[in-house]
Amino acid sequence: MTEDFAKVASLTELPVGGRKLVEIDGVRIAIFNLDGELHAIEDVCTHDGGPLVEGEVMNVCQVQCPRHGARFDIRTGAALSMPAFEATNTYAVEIDGDDVFVERPF
Repeated sequence: MTEDFAKVASLTELPVGGRKLVEIDGVRIAIFNLDGELHAIEDVCTHDGGPLVEGEVMNVCQVQCPRHGARFDIRTGAALSMPAFEATNTYAVEIDGDDVFVERPF
């Protein structure tokens, strides 16, 4: 794995439907396992900075901010409902054996 990725977990820590909060270079990143596919988004609601990792997962691929209800697409980071208008950042996820790596934020 290149220096552009950081080891953050093992696959056993992220069962289907699971989630995990990690920090890479001072950035909080939420990793979600959606039906066996891992996705990583910045753990911040762009409306007011709420923790997305604590939100309810809806419609298979959306997370709702627990503060004011803004929804984001976990796969793309796109803001799907008000009060959020801006997308949250997404990061590539790589698997090597049982190890989970996430792209470092730049």
